[in-house]
Amino acid sequence: MSGEPAITHLLYLHGFRSSPQSTKARQTAAWVAAHRPDVTWCCPQLPPSPREAMALIDRHVAVWPARRRAVIGSSLGGFYATALAERSADWRAVLLNPAVAPARDLAGYIGEIKAWHSDEQFYFRAEYIAELNALGPSAITHTERYFAVIAKGDELLDWREMSARYAGCRIKLLEGSDHALTDFEQQHLPDVGAFLGL
Repeated sequence: MSGEPAITHLLYLHGFRSSPQSTKARQTAAWVAAHRPDVTWCCPQLPPSPREAMALIDRHVAVWPARRRAVIGSSLGGFYATALAERSADWRAVLLNPAVAPARDLAGYIGEIKAWHSDEQFYFRAEYIAELNALGPSAITHTERYFAVIAKGDELLDWREMSARYAGCRIKLLEGSDHALTDFEQQHLPDVGAFLGL
């Protein structure tokens, strides 16, 4: 993004049931280490509670410099990234198949859930649905700050809904691919870096 200050701090937010061990998180961390080792990288393990997740994020970024910070969010992490970017106009945000209505979509997951990248179990509580509803921004502002990578082949989220939510933002709409964006490293990570000026 020409004219913007260089990014010095980058936050990555993983999706539901995911972790910093996700393929895209590890690929992005390696890319940043190779191309911009000066950038502060943060990819926390997010708790199941959306309220606690946002509180944890706030603690991590509390002293990060304005207009020099960016966030990448995948799936539910994309929802959190949007909530973060809408609370403060100095964030640049990249969204990877972002969840648009997680309160609706996750209502069927209340109960004991197994994490993707370990044998750990966690309990997704009914009250987390209300916490998600409380977080969601009503509108997307400053659309130039957003870049969304959206796959028509996403098997979990509706690409039409994602595209409508981020209308006016820069969108890379993929004809195929999948929810995990298995072609992320070769096909899309360079575009993410270019959008953020990394």
